[in-house]
Amino acid sequence: MPMIETVNLTKRYGELVALNNLNLTISEGDCFGFIGPNGAGKTTTIKILATLLKPSSGQANIAGLTVGYQNRQIRPQIGYVPDFMGAYEDMVVMEYLEFFAAAYNINGPQRKKVVHDVLELTDLGYKATAEVNSLSRGMQQRLSIARVLLHDPKVLLMDEPASGLDPRARIEIRELLKELKRMGKTILISSHILHELAELCNVVGIIERGALLFNGTVDEAIRRAKVGHVIHVGVSERAEEAAKVLARLPGVSKVGFGEDGPGQGNGKAAKLIHLTFDETAGRSFTDLPNVLVNAGFRITKFTEEPVNLETAFMRLTKGLVQ
Repeated sequence: MPMIETVNLTKRYGELVALNNLNLTISEGDCFGFIGPNGAGKTTTIKILATLLKPSSGQANIAGLTVGYQNRQIRPQIGYVPDFMGAYEDMVVMEYLEFFAAAYNINGPQRKKVVHDVLELTDLGYKATAEVNSLSRGMQQRLSIARVLLHDPKVLLMDEPASGLDPRARIEIRELLKELKRMGKTILISSHILHELAELCNVVGIIERGALLFNGTVDEAIRRAKVGHVIHVGVSERAEEAAKVLARLPGVSKVGFGEDGPGQGNGKAAKLIHLTFDETAGRSFTDLPNVLVNAGFRITKFTEEPVNLETAFMRLTKGLVQ
């Protein structure tokens, strides 16, 4: 049974379709990266799954329970982390967590133990008596995660938890999420920091204008986006002639130029040849340096542009917004 499932999930705001027949399946223990430009429908999806928003049509299920009909049973199963947290003024960290523990009917000695445990897990024990509003943005995000762990939910719904964090705080949040993943939590996380999602998530979904464009592993997304090898070639001189030699080869397309830093002795930027190569033509791109050398060119650079999750996102989306 999937832990999270949506079937033709649709949300309309008047004429605007924020979600358009979204079909997602996330298995127990998955860490699912939800990717898309601003306004793509990520937050709308997360709020529906968190029982905070009603869909216009379609269905969403959490742990076999239906959103909108079984919300009371769903809420103990989930933890929702928004991109920004709020707290009463002058409330200290310990009071903040005890307040929410009481809301989850965690009482007596058990409450003290649970609060202590989540503080230790999120490395906030030394801040137990600090005012929430005095915490850094990164610490506030860790506190927000601590809050949703109090009742030990099966599913974590995280909307841009690393938004606005400095590099150190992002790393700390990432390591915390890895630990939660090891604990067997099912995690849905939206983020614009794609290289970190690639490291953290075993499954990703790419959404644009409310429609799901891709749902699968990171490797599958990269394979889908890889349309030939993108090669960067530098030669010591006569770059235009070298480009013409390359352009005549079978499998070479989209030959162009860019700049590759200062040139040799003249202070001008050296030209870098960019080309796309398709190995279906029966030749390997590793043969290209030999062709240039045999034609009398001295190669200063020859690299293949790596295809990663960021590349896949750019190639699979069109940059459309609502």
